[in-house]
Amino acid sequence: MKTKSFAVLLLLTAFLTACDDTTETIGSSLTDNMDHLQITTDTFTISTRSIVADSVLSRNTTGYLGKIKDPETGAYITGDFMVQFSTLEDYYFPKKDSIESRDEFGEVCVDSCEIRLYYDEYYGDSLATMKITAYEMGTPYEEGQNYYSNYDPVERGYIREGGIAKSKMYSLANMSVSDSLKKTTSYSPNIRIPLNDPYTAKDGKTYKNIGTYILQKYYENPEITKSAYKFIHEICPGFYIKLQEGLGSMAYIFNSQLNLYFRYHSKITRDKVTKDTVYVGTTSFAGTEEVLQCTHITNDKQTITSLAADNSCTYLKTPAGIFTEMTLPVDEILYKHENDTLNTAKINLLRINNHTHGDYTLSTPSTLLLVERDSMYTFFEDNKIADNKQTYLSTSSDNGYTFNNISGLIRHMAEAKEIGLKSNPNWVALHPNWNKVVVIPVKAEYVTVGQTQKLAKVSHDMSLTSTRLVGGRENPHQTNRISVIYSKFSDK
Repeated sequence: MKTKSFAVLLLLTAFLTACDDTTETIGSSLTDNMDHLQITTDTFTISTRSIVADSVLSRNTTGYLGKIKDPETGAYITGDFMVQFSTLEDYYFPKKDSIESRDEFGEVCVDSCEIRLYYDEYYGDSLATMKITAYEMGTPYEEGQNYYSNYDPVERGYIREGGIAKSKMYSLANMSVSDSLKKTTSYSPNIRIPLNDPYTAKDGKTYKNIGTYILQKYYENPEITKSAYKFIHEICPGFYIKLQEGLGSMAYIFNSQLNLYFRYHSKITRDKVTKDTVYVGTTSFAGTEEVLQCTHITNDKQTITSLAADNSCTYLKTPAGIFTEMTLPVDEILYKHENDTLNTAKINLLRINNHTHGDYTLSTPSTLLLVERDSMYTFFEDNKIADNKQTYLSTSSDNGYTFNNISGLIRHMAEAKEIGLKSNPNWVALHPNWNKVVVIPVKAEYVTVGQTQKLAKVSHDMSLTSTRLVGGRENPHQTNRISVIYSKFSDK
């Protein structure tokens, strides 16, 4: 192809991709007559259906804690989560002989300790009374394994028999905290679980509390706080925070801490005068991205299954609820266009208004991932991100979602089928999902590189969202369609 023709094609493609409306009027008036570039357009029907997610990979930095009733469906959704605590690199406690806090035997101890669960968002009624129990893990979740949202550490035997099981009543409004404190910039809403009861370790020795156990183990071997792996496997495998009672709120936990408080003295010299002053020390072990945090979701399976069977629309529901599957008409799109260039292939998914309205209506998913049906699990397990070649992101607009150009995916599917049939005539029967994709609500995280935002991570959206889309076999609305634009150079 001549350089001039290539430049014209690039300009034309950029123009067409930017268009959001109909393409029927686009024609040869945009082309360079010297190159005889021919543009054609077409639309094709897409079939859609709802599929039950059952469970999703639970690898998030946010924990979801609580129980709510979906106001639209009446289904109950419960969130519990497991959290491990990391250590600061090369952290050390004060020298042992400087510790003022001592138990009845004269051994160093921690005056008090607690778990703090900080939340920045929540769904539901902040005054709802909830009850949780913090269970000590006996065995840690291991890195390198995939834990899904239906993975229950209680049923799997991860909870330590005879370990900590501390219950706590709370409301997200936390009326025990003054309004004046809540208005300060330093205040962050949290759920506090005190851990000050006597603690019996696995070796049978009893300590004042679990914080004292950690402190004394540190002085036996200071290396335990220099490695998160050692801390988790030798000292504290983590805690499972499980809802016991209550209905009406779901907290989005963005930070978890295991805090230890103790007194120690230190010599301070000022104006040539040295004083031995007692201070209150705080050590925090935090739940971070370096260690595992996994939410366990319990959905109303009967209601979810019933919604997915509704053929008058399709659903998107999180967490771990319902996705929408699309069958792409790959063969139809490329029929008689084998020698053409497929420039764009655009899909619009229209939303249907909710049946119910009110203060607690679930929000719509903000970001969707379009991924091949057979890759809907490995995409997340392999920590992939959308590449705009075979996987795509779309953000919510006023009336739905748009995937502007999935032409690369169409070509990829066609090539896979062509190669497969050459080696096996029954390839299509053996690969029934070859032209199917799934639309999944996700959380997309970005980092700033120079002056631009770069996609860094894509994970399942575990928050509470719900929407209905136009589609299904008995769809009473207009059919879902994919709009395509072809181009080719004629010899004339």
